[in-house]
Amino acid sequence: MAQIPNLDNSPLNLKSLREKSQRDLINSLKDIRGNKCLVIDPKLSGSLSLIIQTSLLKEHGVELRHLSAEPLLTECTKVVYLVRSQLSFMKSISLHIQNDTSKAIQREYYVYFVPRRSVACEKILEQEKVHNLVTVREFPLYMVPLDEDVISFELELAEKEYLVDGDPSSLWHVAKAIHELEFSFGVIPKVRAKGKASVRVADILNRMQVEESVSSSDVGRPEIDTLILLDREVDMVTPMLSQLTYEGLLDEFLHISNGAVEVDSSVMGVQQEGKKMKVPLNSSDKLFKETRDLNFEVVVQVLRQKATSMKQDYSEISTTQTVSELKDFVKKLNSLPEMTRHINLAQHLTTFTSKQSFLSQLDMEHTFVESQTYDICFEYIEEMIHKQEPLTSVLRLLVLFSVTNSGLPKKHFDYLRRELLHSYGFEHIVTLNNLEKAGLFKKQEFKSNWQTVKRSLQLVVEDTDTANPNDISYVFSGYAPLSIRLVQQAIRSGWRPVEEILKLLPGPHLETKRSGIPSSPSVDSLHGASNGHFRVADGRRSLVLVVFIGGVTFAEIAALRYLSSQEGMAYDLIVATTKIVNGSTLIETFMEKVG
Repeated sequence: MAQIPNLDNSPLNLKSLREKSQRDLINSLKDIRGNKCLVIDPKLSGSLSLIIQTSLLKEHGVELRHLSAEPLLTECTKVVYLVRSQLSFMKSISLHIQNDTSKAIQREYYVYFVPRRSVACEKILEQEKVHNLVTVREFPLYMVPLDEDVISFELELAEKEYLVDGDPSSLWHVAKAIHELEFSFGVIPKVRAKGKASVRVADILNRMQVEESVSSSDVGRPEIDTLILLDREVDMVTPMLSQLTYEGLLDEFLHISNGAVEVDSSVMGVQQEGKKMKVPLNSSDKLFKETRDLNFEVVVQVLRQKATSMKQDYSEISTTQTVSELKDFVKKLNSLPEMTRHINLAQHLTTFTSKQSFLSQLDMEHTFVESQTYDICFEYIEEMIHKQEPLTSVLRLLVLFSVTNSGLPKKHFDYLRRELLHSYGFEHIVTLNNLEKAGLFKKQEFKSNWQTVKRSLQLVVEDTDTANPNDISYVFSGYAPLSIRLVQQAIRSGWRPVEEILKLLPGPHLETKRSGIPSSPSVDSLHGASNGHFRVADGRRSLVLVVFIGGVTFAEIAALRYLSSQEGMAYDLIVATTKIVNGSTLIETFMEKVG
């Protein structure tokens, strides 16, 4: 299981949320007397590992298994399934029970749906004639703290379900999770939303407050001053670009899952043939906390400087006279494992980032975003298709091309669609239909407004200093994420000054004060607000909760942390998201094959 991040320094008391989830799970299991086998669906297992350690479950006499279609091998008389509401899981559970019944094995079965039960799933259990043998319950895990300032709702298909399938259930889930936060930290007085899904979540949240109100007298002054809701659909440019922060690149090339990456042991300097190693990545690692949000070219320099400094200290140890000097040296030695870990990871990353193919791709991405030389961009994608580059990489650039042009002329749209199907197979027609339905690859119906948006929000910044940044554009070496420019605007002065720009972006926008709720003093500017007026009772700064519906990238989180750290910034920022994504993982959610 992944290393549980230390949440002691969280601007919002996320530790209390994690402890509540731990207690709820332990109590649910305690209610079932006798020896228990806990069977978890594999993806949920990763989320659970960030909430509770395996050792704690074992202390309570719980055997752990991953759900699969294979027969369940356990001596336990009680079997507890902890699963998300997916129909395929019901088939596996039914097979387990039918297998036990055929062998006259008697057990008690419990199915805990996370976060809530589903009629469709229970119908499957009925059809398989096992429903009467199962006790159905719910385990309301609506969010998982990934780190001290990041919460995930663990809804990886939210964007596809909403845009393609027309299924709004993830929006209810997001609203419910925010409402749960309000029970702990007070009703959020100010809401700013942009995008269809975000405006809908704001509406559901208000209805929840009417139906099951959080009393301000119970919680006191709200800790979260402002809620900013943002649809991923509003800014599809940013996730399609290659991230250039250290954590962003780790995700691009090694895929961070539940706060860890898995690499061959040889990458970490351990010679064990074919063995994989899990490397934890969260703010408990001081060096990672210091470097995760830096532009990668700076990280290499930082690690080099630290290694040189340590080498110098080591060579001077013979002349060390005092106990205090010796103590300082030993303290530095304690950070050696972290240093070694990140030198190995950074070295491994450079094998990808130094390739000419990656550098050419970065150049092209900048061309797509900055100069919009249409013919060059079109020919580059055409060439990628003919070379049969990985389909995900092609679709990622194709979406970037389509979104920045508000679609493609019919002739070019039809041509690229035909070439893709010829080159990669007609089974990918569903994927292309999904992207078209989501508005990510489409025919051009009106002139693109990308140039206007880019210019008005200063998305392209010349001569960006990545080592000493003075703007969020450092995370993409000269491109400021559109999403974070909008957040910057929402915090600084609300939507009104940029209303004309907001109208050029997908979906409606909303700005509201929720009536009858005491608000912290409003902030009209990011500057001049460091006089301590914007602090909650225990001296911490007030909070802004930024929620991304459809996913957020590590580069965007880095940009938000940069904003939060600026002198004169009146708030701490907490990020919540349906899932952490990059361009490839986001594209993959839309990918389906025929047959």
